[in-house]
Amino acid sequence: MANIVLTRIDNRLIHGQVATQWTNQIGANLILVANDKVAHDEMRQGLMDMAAPNGVDTRYFTIEKTINIIHKAADRQKIFIICETPQDVLKLVEGGVPIDKVNIGNMHMSEGKRQVAGVVCVDDDDVEAFRKLQEKNIELEIRKVPGEPKENIDKLFK
Repeated sequence: MANIVLTRIDNRLIHGQVATQWTNQIGANLILVANDKVAHDEMRQGLMDMAAPNGVDTRYFTIEKTINIIHKAADRQKIFIICETPQDVLKLVEGGVPIDKVNIGNMHMSEGKRQVAGVVCVDDDDVEAFRKLQEKNIELEIRKVPGEPKENIDKLFK
């Protein structure tokens, strides 16, 4: 079975905070960005590779490829999955990716969204995806960086 150490929602995907603090905290040796757009954008991949820590591999797969290939991961791979949206995480879970915990990091404000926590803004579709993840017994936490306390996830559903 794939050794997924953490799944995070962060619309910035790989950036300094993820690369340094989270990867070190969870002991990941592979960052897998599951995102349909980035999987085909070599320029963005190159920029994110520059932010990845030395000794940590990166992969950029579509949601479908992640679903199809995750079960072939070697046991030695400690995988940190990063998705842009809760809908993408839900697709992974529904596709059989063994995710049991989701860290909700950064979801920027945009039209139709409301701020529910410091850096987390949601719309009704996001809330519905989070509800479905909860119904599947996926643990949800709102936390920007490992050293901060978790925020109350009930904020997501108000």
